Amino acid sequence: MNIKLENILAVISDENSYEVKRTDIFIKDGIIFKIGEGEKNFIPEKIIDGKDKLVIPGLINCHTHTYMSVFRNIADDLAFNDWLFKNIMPREDKLSFEDAYWGAMLSCAEMIKSGTTCFLDMHMFKNQTAEAAVKSGMRAVISRGLSGESRNEDGAVRRINEAFEEIEKWEGNDRLSFMLAPHAIYTCGTDYIKYTVGRAKEYGLSLHTHLSETRYEVEEAKKNYGMTPVEYLNSIGFFDVNTVAAHCVHLQEEDFKILKEKNVNVALNPISNMKLGNGFAPVLKMLESGINICVGTDSAASNNSLNLFSDMNATALIHKGTNENAQAVDAFNIFKAATINGAKALSINSGQIKEGKAADLAILDLNCPQLRPMNNLMAALSYSANGSEVETVIINGEIVMENKKLCFVDETEIYKNVEKIAQKIK
Repeated sequence: MNIKLENILAVISDENSYEVKRTDIFIKDGIIFKIGEGEKNFIPEKIIDGKDKLVIPGLINCHTHTYMSVFRNIADDLAFNDWLFKNIMPREDKLSFEDAYWGAMLSCAEMIKSGTTCFLDMHMFKNQTAEAAVKSGMRAVISRGLSGESRNEDGAVRRINEAFEEIEKWEGNDRLSFMLAPHAIYTCGTDYIKYTVGRAKEYGLSLHTHLSETRYEVEEAKKNYGMTPVEYLNSIGFFDVNTVAAHCVHLQEEDFKILKEKNVNVALNPISNMKLGNGFAPVLKMLESGINICVGTDSAASNNSLNLFSDMNATALIHKGTNENAQAVDAFNIFKAATINGAKALSINSGQIKEGKAADLAILDLNCPQLRPMNNLMAALSYSANGSEVETVIINGEIVMENKKLCFVDETEIYKNVEKIAQKIK
């Protein structure tokens, strides 16, 4: 569909700066065709009036587990190990593939309604996240969570086979791409990790993992390998492949050098980290080291929300407070982390309002008390907005939400199904 956003305020940004300006934006064949004055031969099939509207690049959630939205508010106020091993994992065993689909659908609905247009998922149920993303209209980078000690272990073999079966099934879908996801060093043996890295190199795939999330993980790595988790993965060639590492809360001096040297992308999950009592990632040091930081929500089981505006706000404010430095993480850097940096981490042609980029956009209604007066809209996105302002969402040039109504998703059906699932797993 040819779409024209007419006379609209837009956040135009690059690696180093941004500008909020009023302009026209033309969308054709899924991309941003033109910014500014249009061409005579462009005939819009739909015109969106930009009066009292702000268009931003769609937000990019660089770490989540969509199926886990059915665990929202079910295991709160618990230490990490109790939360994961005693409450979440036993409930995961009760989920069916259909349950995982409805969990993913609920997550997609929540993300679209709060301006997220793409997410990186780590899942356990083949094809269910992909089905939900395709149905809802979202862009997704999907990774089957992998665990096991050895490449010869039955369960480990099954999981990686499922990953490749899923990749083959969805080949050619222009909104889906894939990674391999060794879950963590405490659920994967060295042999299995090396095997997965080899398969990733063979097929040109990136890697997605949890890394240095807890103090316990770091202590165990030092005890077992004589190294930090970052040093250990580097020693076995993990970072020779493009990597998105979620969390990175507990890092030591040498870790920063490795992450920078190996161009590892760090997905911050501040609310999940706080909720589980795991601490605060050293974001200021990451920025000073030149590490590419992006933002994730983690799952609704540990965050309770998949609203990326909340995690943007938390990231900006936490590090001002913990560093006693009001300039530690500024509004532009956190917005960049949720857009441009996320697109870089996931190797997608998105994250900016720029000619030739994918038309993944969120349009916000400026007639909200929290966005007035319009003194500094970039600051408003990090400090004032809460996601409720999102009115229309365009992904890959297609309108997936208009006037706050999802175009391809029946919310009532989702709610009915997830309530049934909640009763089953309590």
